[in-house]
Amino acid sequence: MQMRKLGNSGLEVSAIGFGCMGMDHAYGKPADRNEMVKLIRRAVELGCNFFDTAAFYGDSNEELVGEALAPLRDQVVIATKFGILGQEAVDGQPQLILNSTPDSIREQIEGSLKRLKVNCIDLYYQHRVDPNVEPEAVAETMKDLIAEGKIKTWGVSNAPIDYMKRAHAVCSITATQNQYSMMWREPEKELFELCEELGIAFIAYSPLGNGFLSGKYTKETKYDEGDYRSFMGRFKPDVIDHNQVLLDLITQVAKSKNATPAQVVLAWELAQKPYIIPIPGTTKLNRLEENLYGADLKLTKEDVDSLNEALSKMDIDSSHF
Repeated sequence: MQMRKLGNSGLEVSAIGFGCMGMDHAYGKPADRNEMVKLIRRAVELGCNFFDTAAFYGDSNEELVGEALAPLRDQVVIATKFGILGQEAVDGQPQLILNSTPDSIREQIEGSLKRLKVNCIDLYYQHRVDPNVEPEAVAETMKDLIAEGKIKTWGVSNAPIDYMKRAHAVCSITATQNQYSMMWREPEKELFELCEELGIAFIAYSPLGNGFLSGKYTKETKYDEGDYRSFMGRFKPDVIDHNQVLLDLITQVAKSKNATPAQVVLAWELAQKPYIIPIPGTTKLNRLEENLYGADLKLTKEDVDSLNEALSKMDIDSSHF
């Protein structure tokens, strides 16, 4: 497995990490605990050393990651998140309960440290910006937690550019985590430039478009209860039809490279920028191996240029929700 620098932190992580959210959250009922422990440990055997969780995914997700990685702690980099305390219904719509006050962060981190069975969190993200707390206040708290040895470094997720600049001026941001894939390329507009300017790693969640780009889902796919994909825009029949041209392109390249569509998508993403680290998730061993081997697929500059040119000419429906 090739390695990449985690921003300005001095840490090195596998070029492809492992997003553990789907083991408990968003994609149906929680997966079998014992099987997930085995899966996470197998990822380490395959060269993956970067694991992503969050308190918002349910206490059990951090506990699962902590249990699986406890015997391997010195071999891995663990990322978790603060700032979302839950969600509530407002006018019938789910609304996140946000809290990034210094006192709340201190309470949240103690819970995460305990659940993860660690004394120090490698990368601690603000999961969502709290509109009631200034970025400087959050960054000062991160600076204190670093000084106290409770975190090594910190990052943000889906934060505005100006917010990032203000926070970074107080305590260097190591990574930003945002959605990025062939069907969601918004970060290319401004965020990549900021990453380059400030030496920040870009951690890509949903690099396979919530699985859409793997080509494994069709209009006939039935989703388990609690699986977000049952109402996500990109999995609606008309959107699948609209984006079939994208899947066809990926499949064509995959055949020419003797690879799978998922591997082509991940290899393309790694080829875009040297500071991009995708974190696909899965609950299946064969998918884990498929994803991680995507780091070994070599796309030439001509391959990447050709793909980017084709993508730029496509009218891709990037519907999320």
